Formats: sequence, structure tokens, C-alpha cells
Amino acid sequence: MARIFDVVEYPNEMKDEIVHRFPETGVADLRIGSQVIVRESQQVVFFRDGKALDIFGPGRHTIVTANVPKLIDFIGKAFNDRTPFTAEVYYVSMKEFADHKWGTPQPIIVRNPGMGLGVALLQGFGTYSFQVADAQQFITQVVGAQGIYRMSDIENRLRTMLLSKLQDLLGETAAAKSVVDLIGLTEELGAGVRAKAQDDFAAIGLLLKSFYIGNLKPSSKSAEELRAMGMLDMQTYTQLQAADAMRDAAQNPSGGAGLTAGIGAGMGIGNVLGQSLSGMTNAAAGAAAASQNGTPAMPDVMTPAEAAGIMRVSEEDVIAAINAGDLKARKIGSAFRISKAALEDFLKG
Repeated sequence: MARIFDVVEYPNEMKDEIVHRFPETGVADLRIGSQVIVRESQQVVFFRDGKALDIFGPGRHTIVTANVPKLIDFIGKAFNDRTPFTAEVYYVSMKEFADHKWGTPQPIIVRNPGMGLGVALLQGFGTYSFQVADAQQFITQVVGAQGIYRMSDIENRLRTMLLSKLQDLLGETAAAKSVVDLIGLTEELGAGVRAKAQDDFAAIGLLLKSFYIGNLKPSSKSAEELRAMGMLDMQTYTQLQAADAMRDAAQNPSGGAGLTAGIGAGMGIGNVLGQSLSGMTNAAAGAAAASQNGTPAMPDVMTPAEAAGIMRVSEEDVIAAINAGDLKARKIGSAFRISKAALEDFLKG
């Protein structure tokens, strides 16, 4: 025989629970006169046959015809007031779920005209908080028939929504602001994300209470990682390697020419890279002018790609000649540099 619940309550603080179904499995057998106790920061939603019937706020409620009119319709006039009836009872926490963390698992690409590569990779982290605004809508849209619905069940969904809005906002703001300006606008950007995300939160019965950007900074992605992302061509990649090597040499005068990871998304080495690009451009212009005169010209120091262009072979052929010892080159970090004299000796055989 089914147990009839004369008192229904869930005294748990619901620290990480958003919704708790009573009972967790099956349905509650109630009757007219049963007591339903709802604590502060809770709401109770009655369901039967998949339909929401009524909502109770904080307090002690007695199930009578007057306060649950929709539920009474399911009993039928042929039954007396002591007849048991079944319902699904959902306790919903209406408190604010605060200090939940978000972060950018992958850097966000924004435009950065006039500096470095003309783009920047930004990473950030911070916190957000939310609460249930419409208990019935949240259950029907998200929870379904789950016995317990915890914060961990929806965290990934909320973070994805927030990061999507942040990426969209950064893309819009970067059109008028530099990356340096963006980093100083964390409060304004946080308010913008809240405004953009409210409709998406409201669609599932939630209210986004706060979104704070704790830190927003250039990514420390390396040249290799940027190239793997399809953001660098070979020439720019080589120039960045050279700039990284220069910076490392300056920071490590005792030796060790290893290529470090951080290129600062085109920020930290802006001046060095600019000089490198300028030098490469001038060398290319000189080579082009000499070519027009019918005389092949060589810069004093060349990359494998430049040497390949002069010899009209592939860059892979030049690297193979270096590795075989036929063509002398100096390795700086992970990049090769070839002197004019070395290339001339190689061509002489």
C-alpha cells in the first residue's frame, strides 16, 4: 500500500542544489489536509501528469480546495476530501548562487590595429552569480523529471553562454578601442556581458545577478601555437621567432638561446618586431630593385625562406642542406640564419 504523506518538507540548506524533487523517485501520495512546509529562499512547484499546477512560497500550507484549485480538478467530484491523490513536488532554491568561477579555456581573438600582428589574443577569468527567477519555467525548460538538480549540472551551460557574450562584446568593442584600452574597461565589459546575457538566462527561468572580470590580459601563446591556429604565415612566423630570440638574449645574458613561449599577442615585442619587419621590407625592396637590373642581390643575413627564394628552390631543400652540413648556418633559438658569405660559398660548390 502506498504511503500517504501528511507532511511534506525539505529542511536541507540546498547549498549546491537548485532543485530537489520530493520524493526523489516516484510520486508523492497526498490528500486534502496534508501540510506542505516551505522554508525561506524556497518555492514549491506541484506537477501532475507533466503539468505545473500551483506554486507555494515560504510558510506552512495546508492543501485545501481554496489554495490548490488546479490540483483539486484532478481528484474529481465523485471522491471525498480524504481521498489520496498523487503529485510531483519540486523544492526550488530561490537564493543567489554566488561566486561561481568562469575563465577562457582558449584565448579570444580580437583586432589590434597598429600593433604587432594587428590582432591580439586575450584571456580572462572572474566570477558570476545567478538565481532562479521563475521556478516553474526552470523546471519545465531545464530540470525535467530529475530527482536532484545541482549547480554542477548547469555550470558548463552557463559558462558557455557567458563566454559567448564576452567574445561577442570584445569583438564589437575592439573595433573602436585598442587592446590596452580594453584591459582597462573590465567594469564596463562586465556590465555589457550582463546586459547581453539576460535574455538567454530569462529564457530558462534564471536571472544573472552579476558578472565580474577579475583579470583580462594578453595570452602567452607562442609563435608555434599561433601558427597552428592558422594566424601566422611562414614569413611572420620566422620574424616572431627572431624577435623572441632577441628578447631572450637580452633577458638571459649568461647564455641559453631557447625560444620562450610568450609573445604577448603582439604587445610586448612591438618595437623589436616593427624594426624586424622594417628591415625585412627594406631588404626585399633592395632585392627587387637589384632583380630588375638583372643582378641577383643577397642581404647580409637571410632566413632559410629568403635563401630558398634566391636559389629558386624550396625552403625544405635549404633546411636539408643545412642539416647535411653542406650549407653553413647559425641556429638562434629554433631558427636558422644564413650569412651572405656562407650562401655564396655553397653556390660555388
